Amino acid sequence: MSLVSVTDLTFSYEGNYENIFEHASFQFDTDWKLGFTGRNGRGKTTFLNLLLGKYEYSGTIAATIGFDYFPFIVQDPAKETWQTVLELNPDCELWRLERELNLLEMEGEALYRPFETLSQGERTKVLLAVLFLRENAFLLIDEPTNHLDLEARQVLGRYLKKKKGFLLVSHDRQLLDDCVDHILTINRSNIEIQKGNFSSWYENKTRQDRYELAENERLKKDIRRLQSAARQSHAWADKVESTKIGRDPRKETEMRDYIGEQSRRMQQRRKNLERRQQNAIEEKSALLKNLETADDLKLFPRSHHKTELVQCRSLELSYGTKTVCRDFDLTVRQGERIALRGRNGCGKSSILKAILAACAYTETAEPPAQKAAVSPSIGGELAVASGLKISYVSQDTSKLFGQPDTYAAACGVEESLLKTLLRKLDFSRLQFEKPIEAYSEGQKKKVLLARSLCEQAHLYIWDEPLNYVDVLSRIQIEELILRFKPTLLFVEHDAAFTEKIATRIVEI
Repeated sequence: MSLVSVTDLTFSYEGNYENIFEHASFQFDTDWKLGFTGRNGRGKTTFLNLLLGKYEYSGTIAATIGFDYFPFIVQDPAKETWQTVLELNPDCELWRLERELNLLEMEGEALYRPFETLSQGERTKVLLAVLFLRENAFLLIDEPTNHLDLEARQVLGRYLKKKKGFLLVSHDRQLLDDCVDHILTINRSNIEIQKGNFSSWYENKTRQDRYELAENERLKKDIRRLQSAARQSHAWADKVESTKIGRDPRKETEMRDYIGEQSRRMQQRRKNLERRQQNAIEEKSALLKNLETADDLKLFPRSHHKTELVQCRSLELSYGTKTVCRDFDLTVRQGERIALRGRNGCGKSSILKAILAACAYTETAEPPAQKAAVSPSIGGELAVASGLKISYVSQDTSKLFGQPDTYAAACGVEESLLKTLLRKLDFSRLQFEKPIEAYSEGQKKKVLLARSLCEQAHLYIWDEPLNYVDVLSRIQIEELILRFKPTLLFVEHDAAFTEKIATRIVEI
């Protein structure tokens, strides 16, 4: 057991106007299962890179052990997985690796296939197994759940629960609840650590926010009352003081002394009121520094004249000779919010692409050299309502390019509305001066979501919309959907999100 101590840490990227970290100090134990969360763009991955020594900074980071980072970079994915493992960890023993993979519910035969042929979930499991076989290091795990299906996330949670000595960056509330015992969070004004999982941290944060909001309102009322009393005391003191002027001191010396004492006391009362007012202002200014203020998001769903918007009967989808889905039935009715759920590779995204193709939907605002997504060959029956307007959020953010204003114009959405929604999703105005390619992955995903929210549609189709998106923004989007109740067909592996908003879950 040892400590990692961060003292007076200050850092900003070259050319940035604002510091990402400013005089931050905290410490954590290397035996902890530490969850790391915070809004997109607050510096979570940056902090991992600082621990790894990739950037220069002021202040100190003191640790008696080294750090290892997930995900690893695989130099030659064409090699067999076992060879890839040995390149990443030459001291790895086969029996220990197979034991780790067994805990991750993965067959050992995958080690003898080329790494590039493994699914995203299989790659994640192999690399995590390699990570936990390294010794004498504190492990930095950066968003391992992206593109993992629900079952794989549950397996990952059970696996990490048996481990210790790691810092896990994740926006999956269920995973954080399943496997961490402390939460490190980057707030608006500071960095803090609490014992417990995500749910206990969020409950404490909600309770603290409510207390500070109530205290803020009380102090505002006190300040207004004190200001009024001080003005009144000031007026009374001036009035009393003025009665001394012009009096004959030979005739009214005693009265003059009496009035002077009254005036002195009144002026003292005024000063005391002003002092209390200033203390209340200082106390008020110490509140709400970490309150995540966010205005409500808006959505513009359309109503269609037909109740049934999409019908699939005995649907079969294939790419060349490979069939990814067969005998699939689905009816999407107006007002439903349907989640497609199943293992990776079972055809969830292909079903969404088939519906998009049936509506002749094309993605806009993509770079000229970007290849269009391949749609599957369709067998069986797939019918969509005439004139159906669809808004689509893709898994892929690689097609995003240009400044936010040019992107809005290319997509045919109102620039001011797009920026307003992004501001509500915690974008700073400074972000709008940067090209979208320079955004973090979570910020890119928010651009896709904000564009969809700008569009008036009968049916919203979202394919893993929450990858890389921070927890607080996920809660914002949940509240938005429950308030506006759009017709929504989506794929999402965040169990908490799906359970909260779905009216129906279709297992594939």
